[in-house]
Amino acid sequence: MAMQVGEHSDEDVPMSDINTTPLVDVMLVLLIIFLIAVPVVLQTIPVNLPKVDFEVTTTRPENVSLTVRAVNGQCEVYWELTRVSSETLTQRAVLALEAEIERMGGAQNMTTDNLPEAHIRGDINTPWRCVGGAINAVQRAGFARVAFISEPPPRGGVRF
Repeated sequence: MAMQVGEHSDEDVPMSDINTTPLVDVMLVLLIIFLIAVPVVLQTIPVNLPKVDFEVTTTRPENVSLTVRAVNGQCEVYWELTRVSSETLTQRAVLALEAEIERMGGAQNMTTDNLPEAHIRGDINTPWRCVGGAINAVQRAGFARVAFISEPPPRGGVRF
């Protein structure tokens, strides 16, 4: 509750100031809840990643996230959460690369630091031909940088 002190007038005029402290407290609590809940909500294709520890990969919005796995001997490639064929993968990669070049204002503004990457999450039991096919498709589309996503091993595990 707000309180007005002092001699202003003899009239009983309600105070119109708003106490924003409770509002700020509620907003901070909501922010913390969203920061904790968002990683839990992220949906991915279930794969068993290799347990190796390499250089940390930076995730940027323009990067392409692919998941490769084999089910009953058939290769499956997912663009984010959508299953795609080899032709569709190449077409989508070309469109994504063209959109990024346009966003950067043309190919002359592209440098090695701002080139988009293709990040591949490959199941540990997936045959190399499946992963190699995905690499080939994104390289045909023009992606020069391909990164593999792995799961770090437990402490004392294998380090390369």
